[in-house]
Amino acid sequence: MNATLWGRRLAVLSIMCLSSAAHAAGTNALAEKVRAANSRFENVAAAVAEGYAPIPCASSITGGAMGIHYVNAAYLKDDTINLAKPQAVMYEPMADGKLKLVAVEYITSKGPASLEGQLFNFDSAPNRYGLGPFYELHVWVWKQNPTGTFADMNPNVSCDAMKMGG
Repeated sequence: MNATLWGRRLAVLSIMCLSSAAHAAGTNALAEKVRAANSRFENVAAAVAEGYAPIPCASSITGGAMGIHYVNAAYLKDDTINLAKPQAVMYEPMADGKLKLVAVEYITSKGPASLEGQLFNFDSAPNRYGLGPFYELHVWVWKQNPTGTFADMNPNVSCDAMKMGG
């Protein structure tokens, strides 16, 4: 292979790496903004005080879970996406009976939706929540998610403590 071809391939590879790094930095920036805007929810009492109410722990038949969603019905009806007012706050039930904040979720029926460039996932109807079609974005900033910061289910989250009566 000649030097010119190697040079071109190296240039393309460099551009691809810079693009990936910039995307990852943007993703991390959004996650950090979400964490800063919503850390008050580390205590579930703060969510309850702001009008959030629990729905059952959501888990996947293939493993992993979302946890217990505390949903703010007023924000859900409003359809506005506000970084500091997620429609749902998600907690993992712990064996000692406590709830640990793991993520927040933004939900809107208006779409396609995005938050600072991060596209939402579309959920059609019928769905497990009994809602019409909607767009949602999970942001896993309090518990690392190996499938991605914005994935729906987290294989590191479990509803098992609920099943044990804990």
